[in-house]
Parts: sequence; C-alpha cells; structure tokens
Amino acid sequence: MKKWFKRSLIGKFLLLAGFLYLFFTFILTTASEVPDVQLDEETRQCLACHGSDRYEAVDTATGEKIMLRMYKEARIDLPTYQDGTHGQFKCTDCHSTDFEITPHPFSARAEANYTCLDCHGDDEEYASFHFETIEEEFKKSIHATDEDSDVNCWNCHNPHSYKLSSKEPENLTNRITVNNMVCLDCHGEVNYSFLIGKDAPDLIKSHDWLPNQTLHFSRVRCIDCHAATNDSILVAHMVLPAEDAVKKCVECHSTNSILMGSLYKHQSKTARNKYGFFNGVIANESYLVGANRNYYLNIASLSIFIMVLIGIAIHATLRFIFKHKKQGK
Repeated sequence: MKKWFKRSLIGKFLLLAGFLYLFFTFILTTASEVPDVQLDEETRQCLACHGSDRYEAVDTATGEKIMLRMYKEARIDLPTYQDGTHGQFKCTDCHSTDFEITPHPFSARAEANYTCLDCHGDDEEYASFHFETIEEEFKKSIHATDEDSDVNCWNCHNPHSYKLSSKEPENLTNRITVNNMVCLDCHGEVNYSFLIGKDAPDLIKSHDWLPNQTLHFSRVRCIDCHAATNDSILVAHMVLPAEDAVKKCVECHSTNSILMGSLYKHQSKTARNKYGFFNGVIANESYLVGANRNYYLNIASLSIFIMVLIGIAIHATLRFIFKHKKQGK
C-alpha cells in the first residue's frame, strides 16, 4: 500500500512537471513566432548601425575594421520608432540622400533639421493642432529668445520616438512623468553642463520655496508653472524665464486654478459628465486642494463664524453689565 502511494505521488509529480514543460514550451514558441517588423531595405541599412549601441567602421588610413560607440542622439530604438507617429517613413523622406554614403560626409551631418511647420504648416488635416500658433508661442519662449540657446523642435520632440498622446483616458501620473522627463533630459545634472556649457543648477535648492517638493514634482508638470497657457493649443510652448514662473499657491489652489487650462485640460470628458466638472478633473489621483471650493458654502461658513463671535461678544457684555449691577446693589 505504501509503495503504491509513493508511486502515485511520483506519477502525479511527473505529470505536473510534464504539463508545466509543455505549457512554457508553448508560450516561448508562440512568442518566438511573432513576425519581425517589416522594414524597407533602406531603413534596414540605416538601422544596421543606428539601431545598435556600437557600429563597425573602416579606418581610412589602415583599412582595418574598428568598433565605435554610437552617440545617444544618433541611436534609434526600432520598437519605439515603429510605434511612434513617424514610424512609417523611410529615412530619406526626412534626411538628405547624402546619408546613403557611409561614412556620412560632414556636409550631410550639418544639414538643418526640419521644423514642425515644414511638414504640418498650412495643412487642413492638422489644423486642429494649431501648429502655426505653437510656432508663434515658441518664438516668444525663453528657449528661442535667449541668445545662448539653440533649442529647436527636435530637442523636445524627437521625431524618431515622438508619439502623439492618445485621446483615450490615461493615468495622469504617467503623463506627468513623461512630460517632465523631456525637461529633465536637458535640465538634469547629466546633460545640462554638456548642452549649455554652464554648471547644472541645483533644482532642489532652486525650488526650496515650494512646500512638499516630492509631491509637487510627481503631480505637476514643469510647464504648468514655467510656461504661459494658451487656450487654443493643448500644451503650452511659451516657456517663461525662471523669475516669471508661478510661485503663488493661490494660482493653482483655487477655483480659478491655472491647472484647469493646462494639466487638467487632458482629462476625459466622460469623467466630467459622470462625476461633475470639478469632481471629474480634480477628484482624481492628483487631487488639488482648494480647487473644488464652493463659494456659497464659504459665505455661509464665514457668516456663521461672524455670528458666533457676535454672540460671544453680546454674552460677555451682558455678563459684565449684570455683574456690575449686582456689585452696585
């Protein structure tokens, strides 16, 4: 009986092990059968170098093949590119045919980058994005007016990875993180001194006036305080000088919060209709203190508070009068 019991346990164990083996084999086989992304021959040739951390080059003096590291700015991640807004374009749709020569001549590397209006300007298909207004706002920005700045569209909107935000409801915190990483890519300690030629500022110290920094940094975008809002465009592009940034709490923590025209503009209309305007855009994972205040309740509360003070004053006055009358008798 004991031997049969042991054998049955071993049999069950082997059966379970076999099932798990077949299950994981099926999963791995299915994953490996996912078809490769179809690329044209031109793009394949470009990504042979630009799709890797290192690329092979030939020393023109000795003829030897050497391995070099690909610059971060010139490296393209294939899945990100294919998933992006411009992922269906060929390289030479935007780049000069001089890039077909390898190694690339310096004249090709120095070519001017296209701006958004070069492709999207005066096009009815993209009229809703108001690219012309965005261009006007950017020209007023500190990034364009500062004589030491050479910022252009590509610095914030890399065409090899840029993806238009979905109109579907999404996690607001994720959107904030993605937007802030665009700013920190230049203003962070790693790249600032390299790009600007100056020592990187201490962002924590420069924001020491801001209470609860960690919460603010994770729940508000940089541009919500450092850029002027414009109702005709979804995202502000007129970045202001540091001294003109928002520093008054009431500008955000009030019923007329500036975030209503910037950050919370992206909130789902469905949520607004379902929960009410203020609850739909404010009572979420980034709840804003003071923004859903009721004016009439404020007046009522203040009136009750004043009446209580008046009642206390009358009570104290009457006690004082009655006390002195008794002493007089």
